[in-house]
Amino acid sequence: MGKGFFNVPIAVNEPVKSYAPGSPERQEVLEAYKAMYNSKIDVPLYINGKDVSTGNTRTMSPPHDHQHIVGEYHLAEQKHVDEAIATALEARKTWSQLPWEHRAGIFLKAAELIAGPYRAKINAATMIAQSKTIHQAEIDAACEFIDFLRFNVQFMTDIYAEQPESTSDAWNRIEYRPLEGFTYAVTPFNFTAISGNLPACMALMGNVVVWKPSDSQIFSAKIIMDVFKEAGVPDGVINVVFGDPVMITNTVLAHQDFSGLHFTGSTFIFKELWKQIGENIHTYKTYPRIVGETGGKDFIIAHKSANPKQVATAISRGAFEFQGQKCSAASRAYIPKGIWNDVRDFVLEDIASFKMGSPEDMNNFITAVIHEGSFDKLAKYIDQAKTDGDAEIIAGGGYDKSKGYFIEPTVIVTTNPKYTTMETELFGPVITIYVYEDDAYSETLKLVDDTSEYALTGAVIARERYAIDEATKALQNSAGNFYINDKPTGAVVGQQPFGGARASGTNDKAGSAQNLLRWVSPRMIKETFVTPTDYRYPFLG
Repeated sequence: MGKGFFNVPIAVNEPVKSYAPGSPERQEVLEAYKAMYNSKIDVPLYINGKDVSTGNTRTMSPPHDHQHIVGEYHLAEQKHVDEAIATALEARKTWSQLPWEHRAGIFLKAAELIAGPYRAKINAATMIAQSKTIHQAEIDAACEFIDFLRFNVQFMTDIYAEQPESTSDAWNRIEYRPLEGFTYAVTPFNFTAISGNLPACMALMGNVVVWKPSDSQIFSAKIIMDVFKEAGVPDGVINVVFGDPVMITNTVLAHQDFSGLHFTGSTFIFKELWKQIGENIHTYKTYPRIVGETGGKDFIIAHKSANPKQVATAISRGAFEFQGQKCSAASRAYIPKGIWNDVRDFVLEDIASFKMGSPEDMNNFITAVIHEGSFDKLAKYIDQAKTDGDAEIIAGGGYDKSKGYFIEPTVIVTTNPKYTTMETELFGPVITIYVYEDDAYSETLKLVDDTSEYALTGAVIARERYAIDEATKALQNSAGNFYINDKPTGAVVGQQPFGGARASGTNDKAGSAQNLLRWVSPRMIKETFVTPTDYRYPFLG
């Protein structure tokens, strides 16, 4: 029981280190990278605070060097998932009753461990596992993850402080209970921070978690669990299982105590999970919370008043950082004819200067896509564009998977605004551009809104304020995160809460109190000070 109204440290965004040549952080992360790259780790399941080895393993390899093995991970059987659920429910008995300041202390400590002794290690692991450049690893695995942990604690206290009015006759109060049962976190390959935040934010609010990371992110997920263990997350609160996603999910979603899904991944899979939860609804003790952030077909629309160099930079960064493997990456652009030649020349100049290869070489801006399935999908669409009469590849178009899954940054220009790569999520370093007539801005805004099933991020670039206002209104349902005169990527925790609607998810805004509210079930308590002893009201006389 608390003995004070405690103030938590004011959350501040973690500064991004430069990793400039000669800097100590550059040397430290390179040493960590070499040590981890040249050793092999064994990643067991983690259930009830214990490492569980099954003997059934798969290997892990960097996308930029797929023949090199950096370790192996163990696959769960159904009995392990059952055990993870059972131990989570047992841990809930004490975790859900732990005073909030102790939960806060654990995750604030986790933030400081990442900021300090684990920073080089979690960045290096992300560079190896997900082929991120050091800058992309730093803003993700270090800074964003730290920000999630710090700001979530502050958001939790803000939520707890939101209380109803009381009178002299009665004291009204709300307690923000964790959900009854256990929750399920399903996390993606592309952001280490998201993988850590989805289970952590639910646990912070007093919930217990079964966590299934992406098979392509297990190498860096191991570092997350190491941090959680050192920070003091009790046994059974967060349990980690790897393996057959269908078996794991079927086991979880069939359990009567399942109470919530926190998901980031593909739109199709999320819809299938939602359907499965609906089909099982009579099984559950409570209505499960369903939170998901899924796909995107994110756009840039430039107005004729836009600065061409600014448009080109938004394309070069927004489309090609981390090989376009961000949910927010720009993958379609609409450029007015009057500035197109300048925009094109600047983009081509940028791409010509890109270096591609292993993230260990910090001169490289582009590395590999995540796995062979992604590579083959992207190659198929690139090859199709080479033969289609309404599309032209003006940059890139090459690919090579002999050593790593390397796709050249590719720019497709189409005369068809509904061309397949204007509509289909590719999740790679490919952007498709449609050039429109300068005086067709309003019509093009409608085209932007109508073209995609997604509504995650988008950007308008213009000098003219009327044009910005028109786009902001016309595209109000087209993006959950809308950027003015910027690329459509790079949301910062505490500054730009992230999420989209339509087929892009439930828009519950990771990095805000709105998301945390989904993981509590408020209980209203009214305490009457002088209890009535006569049923009669005055109107009865």
